[in-house]
Amino acid sequence: MAHRLDTNPIHIGLGARAVPQPAFTGMAWYADYVTRHAADGAEGRLVSAYDFTASWDSWEMHPAGDEVVLLMRGEVVLHLEHADGTTAEVRLVAGEYEVVPPGAWHTMDLVSAEASALFITAGVGTEHRPR
Repeated sequence: MAHRLDTNPIHIGLGARAVPQPAFTGMAWYADYVTRHAADGAEGRLVSAYDFTASWDSWEMHPAGDEVVLLMRGEVVLHLEHADGTTAEVRLVAGEYEVVPPGAWHTMDLVSAEASALFITAGVGTEHRPR
């Protein structure tokens, strides 16, 4: 059975296991994801894809490891607040990626009308805050 990353992310876990995930249903989905794969700890990775038609309304932070943000379509500005207090803005166009380090709060603004991105995330301990 084929899967789509924009509806059913995949977990890459210990022992190079690839585990298709249930359909994404909103922010509460992430807590269930962590429960399902807590045994993989910081080595587990969530691979997901999303389409955006608006800038993000929140910030997120992943303390357990790097997050790769690969822009597949459109143009965005990725805003970063690093753990040491420094800030940065990274403009991405389709085909470009940024590595967000552990502990960096980040959010995204659309420059184009729409954008699509692929995320490879160390999901354990992820936090969100309002923008």
